[in-house]
Amino acid sequence: MSSEPCPRARPQDHDQLTLADIVRSHADELGPVAPQQARALAAIADCRTEALGGHRYGCDSCSHQLLLYNSCRNRNCPQCGSLRQTQWVERRQADLLPVEYFHVVFTVAGELHPLFLANPARAYTLLFQAAADSLLELARDPRLIGADLGLMAVLHTWSQTLTYHPHVHCIVPGGGPSLNGTRWVSCRNEYLVPVRALSVLFRGKLLSRLQKALDAGHIQPPAEFNTRRALKRAARKKWHVYAKPSLLGPYHVIQYLGRYTHRIAISNDRILTLRKGQVTFRYRDRTRDDRTRMMTLPAHQFLRRFLLHVLPSGFVRIRYFGGLAHATRRLWLERSRQLLTEAGVPVPPAPAPLEAGESWQELLRRLTGRDFTKCPRCPTGRMIHLEQLDPLRPEHRSRPPPAPT
Repeated sequence: MSSEPCPRARPQDHDQLTLADIVRSHADELGPVAPQQARALAAIADCRTEALGGHRYGCDSCSHQLLLYNSCRNRNCPQCGSLRQTQWVERRQADLLPVEYFHVVFTVAGELHPLFLANPARAYTLLFQAAADSLLELARDPRLIGADLGLMAVLHTWSQTLTYHPHVHCIVPGGGPSLNGTRWVSCRNEYLVPVRALSVLFRGKLLSRLQKALDAGHIQPPAEFNTRRALKRAARKKWHVYAKPSLLGPYHVIQYLGRYTHRIAISNDRILTLRKGQVTFRYRDRTRDDRTRMMTLPAHQFLRRFLLHVLPSGFVRIRYFGGLAHATRRLWLERSRQLLTEAGVPVPPAPAPLEAGESWQELLRRLTGRDFTKCPRCPTGRMIHLEQLDPLRPEHRSRPPPAPT
């Protein structure tokens, strides 16, 4: 492994290399992997290729034709997710309030990482619960805010260099209905809750939940892992919680969080070169003022790091708590808007619900003004669907997926 300052990347590097290229050329060096990891690698390798089939379009005025291959829609694929991210951002606009918003990040102590890697689904759920409960409990304290908050939380498990770093990003409105529901209570300007108290409370809640899960057998420690010592060492450490006000308006906060909700461990534009089995990618060095640097890893090690962040099948990585929980969201938002209006805060009307069944072509035209049905070659032609291409059978694909364990 090597790390060095990063010069400005050439545009052609980004055009010529993707994560799928690395998977196709080096996935067979990994050996057996977990089933969800094998599915992710196979989907990434086949995404937007003839393996998944596609559609042929032709202009009704000239001879121009266009072939579009299907996307894999795997949430770990860097080529997919943009449409879902845009739709999520538009849906969440209905949850916005005209108040200050805060960005809060809860991070797990390194001593617990082996326990989380061995029990990802259960441990990540406990992480969500501990983070949300800590924030909501402090906010209900009349000496601090004395209000019922709502929050959105997103799980990330990676650092800039793809090492394991589980943490939860939360976006929280700076206030909520009072505990008796009669008035709107705002937090102090640019201050949500005391970060030190929040860190201590979060540490205690997560360690307590982990201990109970271990005692009940819901979490199994990995081999040769001293659970008791790890918990004690984690309890003695200072845990870091980041809590800062967002300088953006509510709409931009949702757009900002949208980049987190559907982000994966690494995007294609950060991958620079693949030479002689070595992958070079770009990252921001947090220890040196976020300077852009380069790191080079063997391809199989690069893929191993990437696979650390493939979540268990069916695991929900975007969750809602407090007033924004699914069961209470509608009533909490209605009450919040009513109380804000009574407090003299101008409240814009909630956006109209999105039309169901909107196609990607319609969404693209509405958001960007680009009309996919117009022929890119002639000024008058329209692109019409000519043919549907069936996916290739597995035995006819260029490379079989890795064998799951």
